[in-house]
Amino acid sequence: MSLHIPFENTYARLPDRFFAHQAPTPVRAPKLLAFNYDLAKSLGITDTDDAQELAEVFSGSRVPEGAEPLAQLYSGHQFGNWNPQLGDGRAVLLGESNGYDIQLKGSGPTPFSRRGDGRSWLGPVLREYVISEAMHAFGIPTTRALAAVATGEEVFRERPMPGGVMTRVASSHIRVGTFQALYARQDVEGLETLMNFAIARHYPDAQSPAEFLAAVINRQAELIARWMSVGFIHGVMNTDNCAISGETLDYGPCAFMDAYNPMQVFSSIDRHGRYAFGNQPDIIVWNMAQLATTLVPLMPDGDAAVETFTQLVHAMPDQIRSHWVRFFSAKIGIQTPRENDRELIEDLLTLMAKDGADFTNSFRSLSGDTPQDHFLDQAAFSQWQARWQSRITDEPDPQAVMNAANPALIPRNHRIEAMIQAAVDGDMAPFERLMTALSTPYTASGDFADLAHPPQENERVRQTFCGT
Repeated sequence: MSLHIPFENTYARLPDRFFAHQAPTPVRAPKLLAFNYDLAKSLGITDTDDAQELAEVFSGSRVPEGAEPLAQLYSGHQFGNWNPQLGDGRAVLLGESNGYDIQLKGSGPTPFSRRGDGRSWLGPVLREYVISEAMHAFGIPTTRALAAVATGEEVFRERPMPGGVMTRVASSHIRVGTFQALYARQDVEGLETLMNFAIARHYPDAQSPAEFLAAVINRQAELIARWMSVGFIHGVMNTDNCAISGETLDYGPCAFMDAYNPMQVFSSIDRHGRYAFGNQPDIIVWNMAQLATTLVPLMPDGDAAVETFTQLVHAMPDQIRSHWVRFFSAKIGIQTPRENDRELIEDLLTLMAKDGADFTNSFRSLSGDTPQDHFLDQAAFSQWQARWQSRITDEPDPQAVMNAANPALIPRNHRIEAMIQAAVDGDMAPFERLMTALSTPYTASGDFADLAHPPQENERVRQTFCGT
């Protein structure tokens, strides 16, 4: 084997009760569909010239030298309902390289599979590959995509579908649910070990459970505001999908809005809108409250800990609002927000919701000549526009600020679905075109102008689905 990955495997040095040793299950005919050579280089991975070797390693058919594969334990609240044991049911952590986890998704059953087959079909693999790399290009903290491999085998969901394995890279896969699993077992020693590990890896300045919680809250508050600023809907914000690192984790039934609707839901399993676009700030506060609960046993005075942690969690909505105003102010060309700017932004969003205006294109058009064309009630927009133009008179370069804050392109749902269908039919060209276009999403290019178009009525994607 010529491929070299400089594994470190610090998670495998933690107590055995944190995970199960588990090798990936080989597949019949692995074929490399995509490989992120730039990311591989940053991870210190070398000798990546042999496509077949890459396919075998990143399908799980061959365990690379130095890897110590394992499936991580975690619990979680799923749609608010407690599930005491989840864990990696279709994923295997190969190890770490240059401080980042390398994990195979869809690599076969583990002790946490809960009667599942441990596999993924090709659609979710390519969907996560495109969207996670687009999020990275937006500048939003996220897991990354290293490889996508077709397995040459079928998986059975509603019908037989082609199988795939994705290799995901993360600064870690520690979740709120990881802490919850140890808390549920009253494993105080394990909680302390996990917290110290997470602090060393992500928050080295934190000196106590309270400082650790505050640091996680700070990152999550900014992350959610960033999601909102590009119209992103995670779709399944369970505590087991909430990364301690502050990265976007688990692109299951996620989607980007076309027409602006603050209560937009796409996920087929979110029947009551718990994780709707506009609910995401409230849900992340709820998730941080669950994390806070797990840290109480690590404090010498439980009553004082509850009071301290409650204050931190209760302060979080204001943090989110502050970040939200900062990011949305940039979207209308304002570098230094003022007290009344939130009202100006919200009035624009109200107009967008009323007229069903496209979220991405409406904001992008503000730096162009005819933003009113995106609104049905042009008189109402003109009134707002006059207020806005008066506000940005003193801004040094509002057009540049807007172009840097408003992507010209997003991974639109109908384009993702068309790309998946083409790949199932053996055509990877739409995937490659999306990857090229979305690598520079803030640059308007005539070559990709069609990718900016909202869906026609017959192209609308009304539901998105988990990969399991």
